[in-house]
Amino acid sequence: MQPTLGLIYLTFRELWAKKIVLGLFVMSSLILVMVAFALNLDVVDGSLSGLRLFGQSPDGMGDLSLERLVFGVEAAVAGAAYWIGILLALFATAPLIVSMMERGHIDLLLSKPMSRPTLFLSHVAGVWLAVAVLTLYLLGGVWIIMSIKTGVWNGSFLISIGLVVLMFGVMYSTVALMGVWTESTALALIVSYGLIFASLVLAGHEAIVEEMGLVGSSAFNVLYHILPNFAEVTTMVANLSRAEAVSSWYPLTSSVLFGGVIYALAIWQFARRDF
Repeated sequence: MQPTLGLIYLTFRELWAKKIVLGLFVMSSLILVMVAFALNLDVVDGSLSGLRLFGQSPDGMGDLSLERLVFGVEAAVAGAAYWIGILLALFATAPLIVSMMERGHIDLLLSKPMSRPTLFLSHVAGVWLAVAVLTLYLLGGVWIIMSIKTGVWNGSFLISIGLVVLMFGVMYSTVALMGVWTESTALALIVSYGLIFASLVLAGHEAIVEEMGLVGSSAFNVLYHILPNFAEVTTMVANLSRAEAVSSWYPLTSSVLFGGVIYALAIWQFARRDF
């Protein structure tokens, strides 16, 4: 257990040394400051009586309930964290898997009394934990600020935080596999980003397959079920942020299964490599 914790700590150290954690922390802090000071609310007896954004009163404020405002702000921040945050986190952490396998570094790691799968998973756990802490800091901070300002405590928003971290982990699996297989950070990012933007097309599979023949629709359905449904999970994050019911958890379930298979392949590839 101690060597595993030590490797997780070393991953944190490397992220900090590359200023990755610091940069993402500063960005998150700026967003929290903007939410705290740019949005001024006048709440009377639990109802919204006045709203000013950057000192201005937006049109149509009278039609906006306090609860809708809170849910809207939290959904917007969660959506931005999901797309922009995950894309930035993948870009920031992708070089770690390749640098871990550099001569000297990998020799030192392999000298530790642990198996290669444990070594690989410790690295992954360190990356996951760092991203989870930053995500909790940003989204948890927004939740606390909005809840204190308005008195509306949206508990389901906290579940969306877990979805953001989980989907980062799913997409990081492709970075890990391509990094171990090719030792190319650029290629790992290209594949990961390609899967993310391909999910935008897969999200419209029901309408698309109706325009295809039997062979085309079958192939498209196979891709839909085996590739990560990153875009569709966005809707789940938004629904949870607005305290609405999630109609189907399948996009998340299939994405997690994809990530599990890819991580298994990455571990197998890492274990059989000749360093």
